[in-house]
Amino acid sequence: DPGFPSGGDSHEERVKTMLDVVVKAFQCDRTRTVSFMMGNGGSGRDYGFINAPGGHHNLSHHGGLAENLSKLSIIDRWEIEMFTYLLAGLKASPEGEDSNVLENSMVYFSSEIEDGNSHRHGNLPVVIGGHGGGTLPVGEHLRFDGEPMANLYIDLLQKLGVGVNAFGDDGDGPLGL
Repeated sequence: DPGFPSGGDSHEERVKTMLDVVVKAFQCDRTRTVSFMMGNGGSGRDYGFINAPGGHHNLSHHGGLAENLSKLSIIDRWEIEMFTYLLAGLKASPEGEDSNVLENSMVYFSSEIEDGNSHRHGNLPVVIGGHGGGTLPVGEHLRFDGEPMANLYIDLLQKLGVGVNAFGDDGDGPLGL
């Protein structure tokens, strides 16, 4: 895989190495903005290493088959475990006297599509880790029906101090987190 440091032979080892690099970059304040994508929606990566063999893209066109849905659940769980690995690394990184990097961060995790079988883009699962320096609600499950995803981006950007009131084609204001 181009772009991955040689952190091991397995995909999981390479992902963890990249997430370790993200944590180190935040620890030394080399950057405060990172975009990390394990693979695009068209990826044919085989997840046999976590007992979900078959190309991810083909599995995502599950056709309602229980076997494919089960494999997708295994993959989803593994991806959340990698997200948790990142959050744990940020939380274990002190920042200031009584704080850590995670408390002062906003870590956005989502999918680019709700359901690969139908190619729906609504009802996207989003998890935001961190406290955003006290600007984010924590420990809550929030559901927004009919709001464009762009409004979430406006809200997050405003909490970071960026003066935006519109985003993309349909973002017209913050969600009000």
